[in-house]
Amino acid sequence: MIKNSARRFFKIAILTLAVILIPIIGIIIKKDNIDYIDPTIGNEPHLLVPTYPTFHLPNQMLRMVPEKRTYISDEIDAFPLQVAAHRNDGLFQMKVFVGEITKESWEKKMIIDHGLEKVHPWYYSTYLIEDEIRISFVPGKKAAIFQIDFSKTDNRKLLFQGTQQLIGSLNEDGDLSFEDKIVYKTRGINSVVREMSVYAYALITDEKGVLIKGVEFQNVKGKLAFSIPNDAPSNIYIKYAVSYISKEQAEYNFNQELNQLNFDELTKSSKKVWKETIDQIQTKGGSEAQKRTFYTSLYRTYERMVDINEYGKYYSGYDAKVHESDRPFYVDDWIWDTYLAQHPLRTILNPEMENNVLNSYTLMYEQSGWMPTFPQLHGNHMCMNAYHSSAIFIDGFRKGLKNYDIEKAYEGIKKNLTEGTFIPWRQGTPKRPIDDFYHQNGYFPSLQIGKEETEPQMDGFEKRQPVAVTLGISYDFWALAEIAKELVKEDEYESYAERAKDYQNLWHPEHRLFMPKDEMGNWVDIDPKADGGPGYREYYDENNGWTYAWDVKHDISGLTKLLGGKENTEALLDQLFREPLGMKKNLFYVDGSNSTGMVGQFSMGNEPSFHIPYLYNYVGAPWKTQKRTRFLLDIWFKDNIFGMPGDEDGGGMTAFVVFSSMGIYPVTPGLAFYNITSPVFEKTSIKLQNGKKFTVIARGASKTKKYIQSAFINGEEIFSPFITHKQIMEGATLELKLGEYPNKLWGKDVQLPVY
Repeated sequence: MIKNSARRFFKIAILTLAVILIPIIGIIIKKDNIDYIDPTIGNEPHLLVPTYPTFHLPNQMLRMVPEKRTYISDEIDAFPLQVAAHRNDGLFQMKVFVGEITKESWEKKMIIDHGLEKVHPWYYSTYLIEDEIRISFVPGKKAAIFQIDFSKTDNRKLLFQGTQQLIGSLNEDGDLSFEDKIVYKTRGINSVVREMSVYAYALITDEKGVLIKGVEFQNVKGKLAFSIPNDAPSNIYIKYAVSYISKEQAEYNFNQELNQLNFDELTKSSKKVWKETIDQIQTKGGSEAQKRTFYTSLYRTYERMVDINEYGKYYSGYDAKVHESDRPFYVDDWIWDTYLAQHPLRTILNPEMENNVLNSYTLMYEQSGWMPTFPQLHGNHMCMNAYHSSAIFIDGFRKGLKNYDIEKAYEGIKKNLTEGTFIPWRQGTPKRPIDDFYHQNGYFPSLQIGKEETEPQMDGFEKRQPVAVTLGISYDFWALAEIAKELVKEDEYESYAERAKDYQNLWHPEHRLFMPKDEMGNWVDIDPKADGGPGYREYYDENNGWTYAWDVKHDISGLTKLLGGKENTEALLDQLFREPLGMKKNLFYVDGSNSTGMVGQFSMGNEPSFHIPYLYNYVGAPWKTQKRTRFLLDIWFKDNIFGMPGDEDGGGMTAFVVFSSMGIYPVTPGLAFYNITSPVFEKTSIKLQNGKKFTVIARGASKTKKYIQSAFINGEEIFSPFITHKQIMEGATLELKLGEYPNKLWGKDVQLPVY
C-alpha cells in the first residue's frame, strides 16, 4: 500500500514537472527566424557563379564579402572595406598578418579553418589559422567596424590595395583617409570610359574607442601599409565609413553612425534591423531545412538594390553630379534577372521602397537620357538583352505605386524601344540599321549558319541572340502599350499593342518552337536543343529553344493558341520536363553551362524558366503546377553549400524560392495577380506595411500532402488558382485544403481574375 502510494506520488511529481518544464524548454530551444539564415548556402556553384555571403544591412550601401574563390577554398585574398556592386571585386582590399613587409606580402593568402567561422548577415568572424588572428566584422548603413584580435603584439601589419590611383593619409590626430577610383569601360565600338571616386574615413582604436597612437604609415603607389605599435592592445578596431561624394562626406557618415558606438553595440543594432526585416514573414510548419532555405532566400532578396543617398545628398554616375534629396537613391540592379520575381516581391513586402526604386530609375533617365537596364553605381551597365525596366513600371503602377513622374518614365521607356538599339549588351545607345529592320519586319534577324557578322557593334561573344531579343522586345512593347493604356494614350496603346505580337513572327509551326529567321525571311535550320555556341547565343541566350518556347509571359492565351489549345499546351509542358538532353551531360554543359538545375529540358537554374511550371494553371491542370513547384524546391534548393541550382544573381533567383514556398507567384509582371501553388508551410503570414496581414493557411502541408483539394479567400470558396494583388494588400486569408492525391477538377475551368 505504501509502495503504491509512493509510485502514484512519484508519477504525479514527474507529470507536474513535465507540465512546468516542457513550455520552458520549448521557449529555450525555439529559434528566431534570423537563426535560420545561413549565408553559406549555395556558396559552391554547380558550374558558374556561387552565391556570396554578403554582410550588410537590408538594401544599404555598405557591404562586405571576403575575397575568395568559393566556399571550399581555405584561402582569403582580402577583406574589402566596401563592395560597390554585386559580384564586383571589393574596394580598399585589406590583408592582415604578422611579420615583415616584403614583396610577397602583398600577394599572401590568409588561411582559414571553415569550422572556426561565424557567418550571419549582421556579423562575420573567421580565424586566420597560420597567423593566429581572429578577424570580425559588423556593418552599418554607410559605415562598419572590423575587430582584429592578434595573439601576438609584435610586427602586426595592415595592408590595403586598390587601383594604381589608390591614395591614403594618416594625420597627427589619427584620422585615416582613403581615396580610389572606380573605372568602367563600355563594350563595343565608340566605347566610353566612366570614372568616379570612392572615399573612406577611418580610425584605428582600442576596445573603448581610444585612438591607437604610434601607428606607422607607408604609402606606395596603389598600396598602403600600416604597422601597429607593439605596445598597443592585442585587440584593435578599424572603424570606418565610405562615401561616393567626398572624404569630408565619409567623415560625416562616420560621425552619423559610429560616433561613440562600439563593436558590440553596432552588432546588437544590426542584428535588430535584420530581425525586424525577416520577421515580416512568419511561418509555421515545414522542416528545419525548408526554413533554412526559405529565410536564407529571403535574406538574399535584400542584397540589392542599395540606397546610396548619404544623409541628404547622393553622387549620381548618370550625370557625374552630386544631388541633394531627402529620398533614397537606389542603384545596383540587374533588371533582366530581377523583374520576374524580386521587384514583384518588393511590391508586397516594401511598396514604399519599390516606389523609391521607380523614382530612382526615372531620375536616372532624366540624368543620362536613357532608361537604365542594369543600373550600377557608375551608370548603366550594358548587359543581357531587351529593356525590361518597362516591366517594373507597369507592374508597380498597377499595384498602386505612383509616387514618381510616370509620364517621364513612359517617355524614357518609349525612347529605349523606339530610338535605342536592340543589340545585346549595347542598351542605351542609338539604334542601328539592324534595329530599323526589326521595326520594319517585326523580328531581329539571324545570320545563316557560317555567315560572318556584318554589324560592327555586335558583341563577339554575346552574338545576336535574335530569338531571345525578339521575344524580350515583344514583352517590352506590351509593357509600353499597357502603360500607354493607363495614361489614356489610346493611339499609342493600339500601335504598341500590335508590336507586342511580334513574337509570332518567329513561330515555327512544324518545330512548334520559336526559331531564327534571316533577313530574307528564311528559317535558319538549327537544332534548337544544341545549336548556337556557348550559351546558344547565336540564336537564343543562356538557354536553348526549349526554354524560349515559353517566353511569352505577356500573351499566354496567344501562345496557347499557337500550340494548338490547352490540351496540346499541357502535353508539351509535360514533354518539356521529360525530354532528354539528347547528348551526354558532359557534352551538354560545353555550351549549356548556364542551363543548370535540369529536369528534362527545363532549367531551374536560369531566370527565363521561372514561370514555366505555373503555366499549367492556365490550361486547366493546376495540380501539375503544385506537383512541379514542390518537386523543384525539394530537389534543387537544399540548405547546404551546393543548394543553389544556378546563378542566384543577388536575389533574382531566391525571390522565386520565397514566392513559391509561400504558395504564390507573379507569372506576368504587369498583371496585378498571382498564381497559386502548393505552399511549403502550414501557415505563412506577412505583416504588410499598411498595418494589415496576408495569411496563407495549408494545414498538414508536407512532401506527400501537397495537392489542393479546395481553396477559400476570406472564407469564400474560389475555383481558379489565382489571387489578386489587391486582395493580398487588403489583408486576405488564403486557405488551402490539401490532400495526398490531386483534385484534377479544381481549377480546370480557367477564370483569370479581374483586378
